[in-house]
Amino acid sequence: MTGGRELAPVALGAAIMLCGVAPLCAGDRELGEYLSSECVTCHQISGRYDGIPPIVGWPETDFVQALGEYRDKSRDNAVMRSIAVKFTDEEIAALASYFGSIGPHAEKSQR
Repeated sequence: MTGGRELAPVALGAAIMLCGVAPLCAGDRELGEYLSSECVTCHQISGRYDGIPPIVGWPETDFVQALGEYRDKSRDNAVMRSIAVKFTDEEIAALASYFGSIGPHAEKSQR
């Protein structure tokens, strides 16, 4: 008998491949905003590129994949490795949700 139940493991497997762990694809945006202060120290919230790539507007799956690769040391950047290792899967998903949901912000003028 063919039914939707046989397809569920296939769909779950595809989601895990895209996001790492399926339930983490929908991260908590508010938590991501709270955690983002360390990120925007280097990655400008304006979206401007000054040698450090912008992360605003990134697709969530790309963000989760990139931080996971820094955490498992398959991407080479000592600073990002030391930061990514601090975050849980839930926190990475939250950051991905937050940064994926925003566009570049105008920088506040310094007085």
